[in-house]
Amino acid sequence: MACFSLMTAQVGAAGEDASKPLNVPAPTPATPPKPAEPAAAASGSAWSAEVAPAKAGEGLTLDARQTELVHKVSGYFSDINTLQGNFVQTSADNKRMKGKFYVKRPGRFRFDYARPSRQIVVSDGQYLAIQDLDLNNEDRVALDETPFRLLLRSDVDLVRDARIMEVQESEDLLVVGLVDKNPDTPGQIKLFMSTKPELELKEWVTKDAQGLDTRVQVSDLTKSGEIDASLFKIQSIGRPMSTP
Repeated sequence: MACFSLMTAQVGAAGEDASKPLNVPAPTPATPPKPAEPAAAASGSAWSAEVAPAKAGEGLTLDARQTELVHKVSGYFSDINTLQGNFVQTSADNKRMKGKFYVKRPGRFRFDYARPSRQIVVSDGQYLAIQDLDLNNEDRVALDETPFRLLLRSDVDLVRDARIMEVQESEDLLVVGLVDKNPDTPGQIKLFMSTKPELELKEWVTKDAQGLDTRVQVSDLTKSGEIDASLFKIQSIGRPMSTP
């Protein structure tokens, strides 16, 4: 599966001066995985509320151009009915997992990790479950306790609902960093959007409480077509590690 070209874009700290030009360094070779290692676990911090909280009061005062760009990102997500494609998840220690994903707004998505992993991340619109079929357990949280609720709600308006931490624009790339204005929804997420030939999601990065980044890159996107609703049903397995 082809990995898209923003794989090694460096992510600045939340609240970085948006007036600085976007700096995307050249890609560096990835460390090949050792064949004997077991499959990496799907990072809970990439999906759950276990991400670094932002300090109260942080956020940019948007100028007219920044406001326009954030509204464009809101419009992109609002226009999505269904979305599917491939993904590559890279953790802070450079371990990679890949697979296929499916989204049906509002609120529903599923990430199926390719073997040797037997892990699934699925949201039914109310709860998000991180399931490990090898260990026969799951970690379940309310979707509203994750930063993804901002992007999956029926009416996406990031200017209204998020504190914008960063807006950077280059010739063919738009980067928006944000946190939820709701104090009960912790978490920081940074979106990378290509702008040519049209606006399209390329990746996002979440930061955990230790300041470590988890990057999820997406490719081969299809924004139309029916998706089987049963994919978004959370099937109980074993004993949950945590429950809402």
